[in-house]
Amino acid sequence: MLPTEIAVRMDGVLQEGENGAFEALLPSPMVQNHAAFLATLDDGSLACLWFGGTLEGKSDISIFSAVLALGDTTWGAYSQLSNDPDRSEQNPVLWKNGHGVWQLLHTAQPAGNQDECLLRAREIAFDGVALSGAEPRVIGLPLGCFIRGRFVRRKDGAWMMPIFRCVSRPGQRWNGSHDTAAVGISHDEGANWTLHDVPGSIGSVHMTIVPLDGEHMVAFYRRRQSDFVHRSESLDGGMTWSAPEPTDVPNNNSSINVIRLADGRLAMVCNPTSAATSDDRRVSLYDEIEAGDDRPDASGGCNPIWGVPRAPLTLCISDDTGLTWPLRRVVDSSSGACLSNNSEDGRNQELSYPYILEGAAGELHVAYTYFRRAIKYVRLPVGWIDGGKS
Repeated sequence: MLPTEIAVRMDGVLQEGENGAFEALLPSPMVQNHAAFLATLDDGSLACLWFGGTLEGKSDISIFSAVLALGDTTWGAYSQLSNDPDRSEQNPVLWKNGHGVWQLLHTAQPAGNQDECLLRAREIAFDGVALSGAEPRVIGLPLGCFIRGRFVRRKDGAWMMPIFRCVSRPGQRWNGSHDTAAVGISHDEGANWTLHDVPGSIGSVHMTIVPLDGEHMVAFYRRRQSDFVHRSESLDGGMTWSAPEPTDVPNNNSSINVIRLADGRLAMVCNPTSAATSDDRRVSLYDEIEAGDDRPDASGGCNPIWGVPRAPLTLCISDDTGLTWPLRRVVDSSSGACLSNNSEDGRNQELSYPYILEGAAGELHVAYTYFRRAIKYVRLPVGWIDGGKS
């Protein structure tokens, strides 16, 4: 679809697609919408959060949300949850702590300088129709701590906040070459956090933690090197983590999301493409807004690769704790072109940054970026992952 056609469809109305699936484009006043996050609220409603504005990295990028009430066929109107006129506010994560308090956490960066981002948190209220946010506070972690994945309880009761560290290089511009994974730990329900690095994780970012049985946990990572989704594990309830190692799923230096299904299998939504499957390249994630920044790109570290197509959007299934992913089904397809972040000229056709939840009846809820113009929501019926519907 053209950007103008997408805009007309951004009404939140669920429409029936193929094989029993339903889909909608969420309402938003912004021309760019990206980085969806899904959460089930206390009354069973489904909340979707994302960031929107004119172009990723610009200071008009803020956090937005919409809610699909249980049983409804139309997403509610959008609400804006942040508004910093000087920083690009990105990557929302909605979390309910052990006191029953919902909090929004998100990043806030100047221009394309991810190594200078702050982490902010604010309490969130839900009036049965829409979300609203209180005043934010800054989380006392080093600059450059980015988030994307859901929080998980550790063996000792502490909360784990998956973090990727956008590491600053003096006199050089951030380009992802020194990014590593870490875990933020809170023993007081999110009031304070400490930082703990994942060993051997350079280039492994967007950590997604999945609890298994007992004290076994696994984590999965996007890769700056655009090679394969990587995996690490904890055998002591999240107290320590092994170094990430490759799985058999290609990765294009774009976000992934993984959950454990009720039947025990793991489900991953991703773009299974890589630098080995495409020659498309761009200079950096923010090359369209870097004019006037004369610093050289950061040197050393890993070799980040940007511009590999972000499509198709694929659901992958593993029955061996994420070592292999033999069952793969395409949820949506396009050219995946992402050599530009522009949302208005039709050049960007990415299907990216997916989030997935399993519903109470076994249905799957997926939200993702659609051509950088909209957030698309798809509900897959029970049995879809195995080739059918019910």
